Amino acid sequence: MSDKSARPGQPARARSWPRLALVLTAAGSLVVGTMIAFTPNASAGTTLGASAAEKGRYFGTAVAANKLSDSTYVGILNREFNSVTAENEMKWDATEPSQNQFNYANADRIVNSARANGQQVRGHALAWHSQQPGWAQNMSGTALRNAMLNHVTQVATYYRGKISAWDVVNEAFADGGGGGRRDSNLQRTGNDWIEAAFRAARAADPGAKLCYNDYNTDGQNAKSNAVYAMVQDFRSRGVPIDCVGFQSHFNAQSPVPNDYQANLQRFANLGVDVQITELDIEGSGTTQANNFGRVVQACLAVTRCTGITVWGIRDTDSWRASGTPLLFDGSGNKKAAYTSTLNALNSGGNPITTPPTPPTTTTPPPPTTTPPPTTTPPPGGAGCSASVSLNSWTGGFVATIRVTAGSSGTNGWTVTATLPAGATVTNTWSATASGNSGSVQFRNVSYNGRLTAGQTTEFGFQGTGSATGMTPSCTAS
Repeated sequence: MSDKSARPGQPARARSWPRLALVLTAAGSLVVGTMIAFTPNASAGTTLGASAAEKGRYFGTAVAANKLSDSTYVGILNREFNSVTAENEMKWDATEPSQNQFNYANADRIVNSARANGQQVRGHALAWHSQQPGWAQNMSGTALRNAMLNHVTQVATYYRGKISAWDVVNEAFADGGGGGRRDSNLQRTGNDWIEAAFRAARAADPGAKLCYNDYNTDGQNAKSNAVYAMVQDFRSRGVPIDCVGFQSHFNAQSPVPNDYQANLQRFANLGVDVQITELDIEGSGTTQANNFGRVVQACLAVTRCTGITVWGIRDTDSWRASGTPLLFDGSGNKKAAYTSTLNALNSGGNPITTPPTPPTTTTPPPPTTTPPPTTTPPPGGAGCSASVSLNSWTGGFVATIRVTAGSSGTNGWTVTATLPAGATVTNTWSATASGNSGSVQFRNVSYNGRLTAGQTTEFGFQGTGSATGMTPSCTAS
């Protein structure tokens, strides 16, 4: 996630997007309204990481460098987790803000903290269509391909020996029924760009596991089938791929299909590890607790499911904070979901369930994407224009805004976006935001303010509520 940190994108995820509410037993059958009890074994661990380690797995979390000064946050991090993923600090825009000028300061803070506390580190993510620095967004073709490969090589080489697994490529497949590749500047460099990225990563860091990571692939569908076919092809041709990451962002509005565990297993059968990489489940109480327990039990039932990462520590740290999707509340207290997760990790066998209620199967609509309107740079010698593309779901959205310079170019720009009532900005990348609701101003950052005539750059933000109808405006300086 991405932190959508996008997630999406992705940002931030970006990233990574809200998806599904898991209602599975370990055998993959759907259970509605059933309370699950787990029986811990005699050597039960007392923390998430210790309990996962007893089963030969890791239990990790996404970490933000700016929260490492929060004593409550760090206390939970170092007590409970034995694996760490940088939320945004290892993405392209963070590590290479200017071409061939690398900045690892914030990523190093996370890596050094983890290593000092005996935690492994997952690298996220080397190549992604989102959260690219402005200079890369404005490249294409061979120049972009070479820049991407250089980025993969430099970052993976810098962290060689310190990373257990890399998300080499993130979110390269499109949503919907087509099962094809996502249209992106990287995809337009040639269909072999993913393979090229994996080969570069292997050469740079031979000891790290190399993963492909995506969302909406938690069950068998057109998108996961396309990823499956790619992995199968890579394995048959010796392309270095070791693992597949399933983001597993769940919510009640988009329930996961009943083949979650079976889907993990079919990928494992290709000879790769599978990992749950960005787990969060919106909800509360018993329902949320049961769903976390079932996710853990599904992973434990698949021998090659090597670990689970939750996308944040406390609910207030989440990119989906309004959905309270994590294991600790905003004050750092353990929730019922924490207890269910720990019990599932300590379980000596299959979950004990009451008889299931026959399920009602529904297929949720895919997230809607609004293409950016066609805009013309303003006439005259100055100015800039802005257009927006929305990726929306129930309760949230990611907005990608394209800034186009007028005939005199820009030394800097400010985009004003008036959000509908109830919408709130929760995360911004490649720009600096003033305010988080109503009329919000986004200003360029150091690397994307200067644009020549007709040149474009993109930034993005994630929010709760709905941004439908939002029309951004741009002012150049």
